Amino acid sequence: MLNKQFTAEEFKAGQVLLFDKPLNWTSFQLVNKVRWLIRRSCNIKKIKVGHAGTLDPLATGLLIICTGKFTKTIPDLQGQIKEYTGTISLGATTPSFDLETEFDATFETSHITEEKLLETSRKFIGKIEQTPPVFSALKKNGKRLYEYAREGEQVEVKKREIEINAFDIDFSKFPDIDFRVVCSKGTYIRSLAHEFGIALDSGAHLSALRRTGIGEYSVENAMDIESFEKFLPSRENI
Repeated sequence: MLNKQFTAEEFKAGQVLLFDKPLNWTSFQLVNKVRWLIRRSCNIKKIKVGHAGTLDPLATGLLIICTGKFTKTIPDLQGQIKEYTGTISLGATTPSFDLETEFDATFETSHITEEKLLETSRKFIGKIEQTPPVFSALKKNGKRLYEYAREGEQVEVKKREIEINAFDIDFSKFPDIDFRVVCSKGTYIRSLAHEFGIALDSGAHLSALRRTGIGEYSVENAMDIESFEKFLPSRENI
């Protein structure tokens, strides 16, 4: 957490800022808000600001934002291990694998036992092949996958290797499964939810997601946008 006000020179030299992204905000919106606040409060026309790993609008949690020269460290931050918590809801699927789109199919869940849940979750530990969701910002032939999806156009999405270090589940609220996942760069938790449902001979979608950690950084030390404004210089003092 920040404990001092920063000057324009310090923002330009580079800062690593930890934010708790609110629900329904895009990562791009939060970056734009931070950039605008810095420019306004420090009375500067231009400053580099970027984030180290996108969070979907329906996800909350840790978003690392870098300023100035520290934007060069973003690729290193993006490669760090991520930790997420959330909820996988069994019994229904959506095209986006989360609640961004409407349900497109329902499935039986009565055959799913506690033993089957635990056995299936263990199969996802380690290096696995994962198919990214079609509703994602990945590009194919210079076009975002979600653009194809929204136009109803079918495209082939190649699998990629990812690594799941931990997949802990709590089935006390079945058919909603609370989870904690520790995973490598490039992991789509929406795809994990979808594939978990398939592996259970059912269907599933991601109904809640929160990023709690990136490498050594924790959401416990993150701030909201209102708190950040307190660490900006007043225009009256410029």
